[in-house]
Amino acid sequence: MAVALPELYRTTVGKKAVMAVTGGILVLYLIAHMIGNLKIFLGAAEFDHYADWLRTVGSPAVPRRGVLTAVEVVLGVSVVLHMWSAVSLARTARRARPVRYAAGRKSHAHGYAVHTMRWGGVVIALFVVWHLLDLTFGAVNPRGGRATPYAKVVADFAPSHWYITLFYVAAVVLVGVHLRHGIRSAAQTLGLTASGGARRYDLLAAAVSTVLVTGFLSVPTAVSLGWVK
Repeated sequence: MAVALPELYRTTVGKKAVMAVTGGILVLYLIAHMIGNLKIFLGAAEFDHYADWLRTVGSPAVPRRGVLTAVEVVLGVSVVLHMWSAVSLARTARRARPVRYAAGRKSHAHGYAVHTMRWGGVVIALFVVWHLLDLTFGAVNPRGGRATPYAKVVADFAPSHWYITLFYVAAVVLVGVHLRHGIRSAAQTLGLTASGGARRYDLLAAAVSTVLVTGFLSVPTAVSLGWVK
């Protein structure tokens, strides 16, 4: 008999599957976002044109910002489901093991991964909020909301705003760590490592996270060093 989706989600397997699928959606978004960010190296006109294209894609068949808004809704739902599943799974694990393991039996690697994913997720969530207020709405950007996208990015990572660059670097590194652990966990959850492919997916996780972190950090690095101005 088929299992209803709400009933399936209440199970541990269902929650892990939701985390894996929503995580995949977010990874695809990060890849696309990184590629878009790299357009800044093509110059202000090209970068600003790309930023405007994001708001007009699909026109005139759909209203301005229609496709972008739909993408934002999917991403928002994915983030909420991803975080809710993670919190729910953590609570289930605590209830199943109310007594902590002895210090000698506890895996240091496992403890590191758990704490990194937990607090890393919080920092990433705060970073997303700041990122929207900064570049999308311009509320906290040094140049304000009326500046061009290129000018906003350059203002953010100017040497005088080193604290913004430092926060951005820390958040991106945490995204990389979170991503590496998440890809390995998703592969295991979906049964992709059952036939001895764990090593292959470990390498994939390391490669994807390294490429994304390098790509995202190339922009603040270039601005801070005066290569982009």
